[in-house]
Amino acid sequence: MNLPIPLVMASEGGFGLNFNIFESNIINLAIVIACLWKFLPSFLGGILERRRALILSDLKDAEDRLAKATASLATAQQDLGQAQKKADQIRAEGKERAQSIRLEIEKRTIEDMARIKQSSSNDLESEAARVTTLLRRQAAQLAIDKALASLPGKLDDQAQARFIEQAIQSMGNA
Repeated sequence: MNLPIPLVMASEGGFGLNFNIFESNIINLAIVIACLWKFLPSFLGGILERRRALILSDLKDAEDRLAKATASLATAQQDLGQAQKKADQIRAEGKERAQSIRLEIEKRTIEDMARIKQSSSNDLESEAARVTTLLRRQAAQLAIDKALASLPGKLDDQAQARFIEQAIQSMGNA
């Protein structure tokens, strides 16, 4: 006996179809499915639409913040570039200033050394002139002393008279 598979399963207590409307709750299921079909799209649609709007709002906010952050980054990078240029300029000006100060100090040092050399040369010349003058005075004094010491023995009356006449004549001519 070959029975179809659904009937075999029903007779054995397995799977089968029950077409009794009251026993199978088909009416209840139809009412529940119809209610779900009618109300579920508007209810779930509203929830999903609110969720979609919230996600879009969050995305828009994130895009706005990204745009602001990108603009801030660009501004900060531009400011950094300007600051680096300014730092390079300050560094270059500092090097130039240091170089000019070094050259000025070298120039002053050379001038001071020349002035000291000139001063020492002048002091040496002054001291040499003073010593020369002193030596001349001493030599003249010695010559006068020697002449005065030897004069009384060499000068007789005639020589003294001639010497006095010459002195008077030299005074008269002057």
